[in-house]
Amino acid sequence: MAKKVTVSIPDLLHEKMEKWRRSFNLSKMLQDAIAEAIQRKEDFQKRIQEDLNLTEIIDRLRREKERSEGNLFETGRQDGVAWAKTAHYDDIQYALSWEDLENAARDNLLGVYFAEKIEKIMNKEACQEGTDEYVRVYLAGWKKGLCEFWDEVKQKL
Repeated sequence: MAKKVTVSIPDLLHEKMEKWRRSFNLSKMLQDAIAEAIQRKEDFQKRIQEDLNLTEIIDRLRREKERSEGNLFETGRQDGVAWAKTAHYDDIQYALSWEDLENAARDNLLGVYFAEKIEKIMNKEACQEGTDEYVRVYLAGWKKGLCEFWDEVKQKL
């Protein structure tokens, strides 16, 4: 059912409307213009809501990534300490000077050890992009754990 509304327009526009009244369906034109303006407003509000949701999603994923990376760093740190506790003195010295983290699984001394660790990380993080980044975080934690261990024992040797 159609409802009637009163619309105020300037005198000049009214004169032009009267001149062209028979050429246009003014009621339909007004309905279309109002419907289009409302649709644009609703679409804008929807985009704002989607953007807010997207921002919230990105923030949540960022927090989860930080936690995941933090856990990997800490796991690496603990593994570095555990490895150092049983490692030979020469191996510790080698690992302390070792900086080729990108090729950890191919290292002559540490390669077999890291290949297993990296495989576990890859399986755990297989569905996530940036797996190499996770491996780097783990290895940085491992090196940190090794260095912390060494800082504790070197003065006592």
